[in-house]
Amino acid sequence: MRNLLQLLSKYSILLMFVALEIVSLILVVRNNEYQRNAFFTSANVIAGWNYSVYAYFAQYFNLREENRLLQEENIQLQNQLLTAKNELQRVIEKKDSGYVSAELNKHYISARVINISSSKRHNYLTINRGERDSLKKDMGVINCYGVVGIINNTSRQFATVIPIINTSMQLSCKIKNNDACGPLVWNGKNYRYANLTDIAKHITVNQGDTIVTSGFTPTFPEGIMVGVVEEVSTPQGSSYHSIKVRLAADYKSLGYVSVIADRNLEEQKKLEGEYMD
Repeated sequence: MRNLLQLLSKYSILLMFVALEIVSLILVVRNNEYQRNAFFTSANVIAGWNYSVYAYFAQYFNLREENRLLQEENIQLQNQLLTAKNELQRVIEKKDSGYVSAELNKHYISARVINISSSKRHNYLTINRGERDSLKKDMGVINCYGVVGIINNTSRQFATVIPIINTSMQLSCKIKNNDACGPLVWNGKNYRYANLTDIAKHITVNQGDTIVTSGFTPTFPEGIMVGVVEEVSTPQGSSYHSIKVRLAADYKSLGYVSVIADRNLEEQKKLEGEYMD
């Protein structure tokens, strides 16, 4: 209390000046219409600026939730589109031959990337879905731009994914405009590029050609975007093109992904495994 009294005594003149200024301002604003309007206009400007700043930061911190909701909505739309497509295909195929497509057993599960590496030779990423969400090894993972990778391991709540940018990963792809197929491999350097191999030199390949999944593996259905041809050359004495592909998925900015859940995956793997023994 003594210190407070000393402080008030030391700054008493300044405090009195400030108090008188406030009283004077109140009297001027209250008794003069022009000053009153000017004051409230300025106050509204300041308040509006404060509200704008608050709204900006509130919107920024809500982006994660908005992105999650958009991803969930996108997954719902993807599943609805897949269901409609499969229903139409089932009617056509059943009418023609009584055969029902295996595509009816596919659907999408949304997930968020919670950890990722992109500067190693054996990169990986972790997603926040696992066995309790029906995820299994070898399921395909995509995002809104294209293929991301393949699930390698699962726990109850999480799963690790081998991305395209892993030197142990090979993805069966094809050139969209001519259906020429070959494995896509990563050379361990730039995370934005991979190489499409085993494309014979007599096949026409142009810069800008679209690369999609071939459908030759149970992990990914045919036609999912993988990337775009960046450079094409044919080394002297080689029977194959050297094709550099710019990947559709940007591994530096991955947020939400979709897992392709296929009820027939285990059955197909088991059947094909009998020929690998």
